[in-house]
Amino acid sequence: MQGVNTSHDTMLGIIVRKFVKNKLAVFGGIFLIIIIAAALLAPFIAPFSPSKQNLLIKLQAPNSEHWLGTDRFGRDVFSRLLYGARISLLVGFASVLGSITIGTFLGAVAGYVGGIVDAMIMRFVDIILSIPSIFLLITLVTIFKPGVDKLILIFALLGWTTTARLVRGEFLSLRSREFVLASKTIGTKTPTIIFSHILPNAMGPIIVSATLAVGYVILAESGLSYLGLGIQPPHASWGNMLQDAQNFTILLKSWWYPLAPGLMILLTVICFNFVGDGMRDALDPKINE
Repeated sequence: MQGVNTSHDTMLGIIVRKFVKNKLAVFGGIFLIIIIAAALLAPFIAPFSPSKQNLLIKLQAPNSEHWLGTDRFGRDVFSRLLYGARISLLVGFASVLGSITIGTFLGAVAGYVGGIVDAMIMRFVDIILSIPSIFLLITLVTIFKPGVDKLILIFALLGWTTTARLVRGEFLSLRSREFVLASKTIGTKTPTIIFSHILPNAMGPIIVSATLAVGYVILAESGLSYLGLGIQPPHASWGNMLQDAQNFTILLKSWWYPLAPGLMILLTVICFNFVGDGMRDALDPKINE
């Protein structure tokens, strides 16, 4: 019975082996698993409340009680770092899930149906892409009061265009394949052909795009929070921790305060890129084991 392996299992094994060969991708994956686990377990790991202030111990250097020191309000930096990870990762994953869903649906319809439907969707994509994303993002965040839910919605509504173009390209190449023509011949309904037959064959690029997009959203959220337009106090995020530490005196005398969130943003974004590169190579059939 050892020789009875499905093609799906064989393909999955090949993907895993190719991914594991990329050492940077493996490192990135392990790091992200640790960060996600720490964020989920923050209420049990954090030694202090992230919003508890004590001005008597403000800007303390790292010590045995406060592992990463304290901020200018006497709050424990390590605890805020853990809770900040929850916010930053939530915004990243939730907004990318929304943008991937929107982009996949519209790209699939445009690529499969073609004609005027394709032209209308792609022209709408071109209009959105023609507007500098950073200005559009700042404008929308300024109009609507910043908050976690609004940031997720804004990122989702602005981030679907790349996925839509990617999925459309995949569908244009797949819709004329033999298995699609066979499905049409036997009378399979269009939604079934799109989402059950073609879409699974286009999942590789979508997964890679989603992985890379999470890192971008975390970086964008951190930038907005740094400017005071993102997550607002007393909620902690890596971006508003940097914003809180931007005072020149703090930067000189309390180097540990901005270092912790800045380093976490850097490592997390880099690791998402490592994983994205590893997934791209693992899912590319042209790259041999």
